[in-house]
Amino acid sequence: MPALTMDQVQQLNSYSIYTTEPKRTLFTLADIHKDFYHPDFLNLMMGITDAATETAAISHFARRYGMFFAMQFYMLAAYDEVWDGKPLELRFDAAKEFNSFTVAMFANPNDWRYVDEDERQAVIEKILYDGHVIVQQLRKVTSISPLTIWENFFGYLLWHYHILLSNPA
Repeated sequence: MPALTMDQVQQLNSYSIYTTEPKRTLFTLADIHKDFYHPDFLNLMMGITDAATETAAISHFARRYGMFFAMQFYMLAAYDEVWDGKPLELRFDAAKEFNSFTVAMFANPNDWRYVDEDERQAVIEKILYDGHVIVQQLRKVTSISPLTIWENFFGYLLWHYHILLSNPA
């Protein structure tokens, strides 16, 4: 498993993906996969974000997961690395950013690995499939259109590729 560079850690941190231990784990990605957990997940998101509606709270999480989704592709394109941890190991906690509470992700830095050229297509398919699973799970909690959730994911991805293409290196 590769060690992440300080630049990589700073890039992840700028998108609220931290490689440190959270103060506490409010939930994991594995919890979101469990239908029986959805009422608790919704209550947590309402409490963390202080959103006026359930839809706004879940949309907030969709944008946050979108950051992680986009960072997967960014790390793949820029460093030939991908997060390869288990859903139980991607943990979430409340964090204060810009004087408001939000949800932050915590991933073990040792869960990133190099991607060989011959497995690149399979890795891309897995990232997309994992995103699909999250969209399906969020749809069980909210009436947000799946296209809107995907837009949250791909909006960040487009931004990352714009930044990469703007870099002369």
